Amino acid sequence: MTIFSSARRLVLGLAAAAALASVPIAAQQALAQQAPTQKIVVGLDDSFPPMGFRDDDHKLVGFDVDLARAAAEQLDMEVEFKPIDWDAKEAELNGKRVDVLWNGLTITEQRKKNIAFTKPYMENHQIVIVKDESDIQDKAGLAGKTVGAQNGSSAIDAIEKDEKTAASFKALKKYGDNITALLDLEVGRLDAVVLDEVVGRYYTSKKPGKYRVLDQDFGAEEYGVGVRKDDTELLQRLDQVLDALKASDTGAEISEKWFGKNIFK
Repeated sequence: MTIFSSARRLVLGLAAAAALASVPIAAQQALAQQAPTQKIVVGLDDSFPPMGFRDDDHKLVGFDVDLARAAAEQLDMEVEFKPIDWDAKEAELNGKRVDVLWNGLTITEQRKKNIAFTKPYMENHQIVIVKDESDIQDKAGLAGKTVGAQNGSSAIDAIEKDEKTAASFKALKKYGDNITALLDLEVGRLDAVVLDEVVGRYYTSKKPGKYRVLDQDFGAEEYGVGVRKDDTELLQRLDQVLDALKASDTGAEISEKWFGKNIFK
């Protein structure tokens, strides 16, 4: 090693020491201890009340929004909510544009082929809503009628499973969201809407006397959180958090807030 290279190393070392010395001791300690903050990106349909939707101030609110926030707090992670095209939800998840699908996502065998699910946390039904003055009393009364449902939703799957009833429709009209379908029902462009019970009953309660829910439905189902199949660690942690939220009564409190009773499994 030459005298010049030794001198150069000495100068560089002194410069580095001087630079570090210019940073306050508290800041040095904070930098040494700082770790990158983990974040979970939640994909949702932001027009799906009461699970996830925009309030009058355009803020994201809802049962699943509150539940996801509580879970993220338990996981010590930041949470970001990302509204997506619900019809393309599996592509959004597997394309890693979101980390989970958490917004009244029904567990189905078809979806299990492409994504993994947490344990169920809520039971739901696919109900039929008509206008209060409608002469439709049961599913048989849907024959020759125009029925609406959200595209890409489990309502479509439930209708298609009931082949006899589906074949009797005049038309099955698919919508981007349930609210638009219900508005079309209100103005007479539809005769009935098939949708998740939690959404339908929440929406109809806001307009008493306008709608009626048929006694017959298109079957029961369960909600779960969707994750990528290879994201096994996150899946396990979410299952543990859902158990913890139930044990601590946090899930029950959130449920009471949005439904007036505990329907958290």
